[in-house]
Amino acid sequence: MTITWEWRGAVRNEEINGLHAEGFDHAQAADDWTDRLSRLSLGWVTARDDQGLVGFVNVIWDGHAHAFIEDTLVASRARRRGIGKRLVAVATEHSREAGCEWLHVDFDDHLKSFYFDACGFRPTSAGLIQLSGPR
Repeated sequence: MTITWEWRGAVRNEEINGLHAEGFDHAQAADDWTDRLSRLSLGWVTARDDQGLVGFVNVIWDGHAHAFIEDTLVASRARRRGIGKRLVAVATEHSREAGCEWLHVDFDDHLKSFYFDACGFRPTSAGLIQLSGPR
């Protein structure tokens, strides 16, 4: 499998919505990713093979020192091949080049090994307030 990586690569809403639904196990939505990415993101990384989009990660930011990894996704047919690790590495490189000093990520417990061991993040103290749903 030959993969091509692109920072701020062209993407279609249908592609990301499908990959997001698969990755986060929910019904496919009709979100306007292209608008969201253009307004809110420092950038994003796409990974493609000969069949299409197999990986995606979004990098949002505060416009200055802090960037945030969001929506790291790899298609099930392409998992366990280092694609997620490379997505994060490309995102890290471009965040650094943009002058960001910190790259943040939050994740569910089952992803600790991926983010800490494979990608080089370190544990920190953080807080979270749930703004919708049960409290």
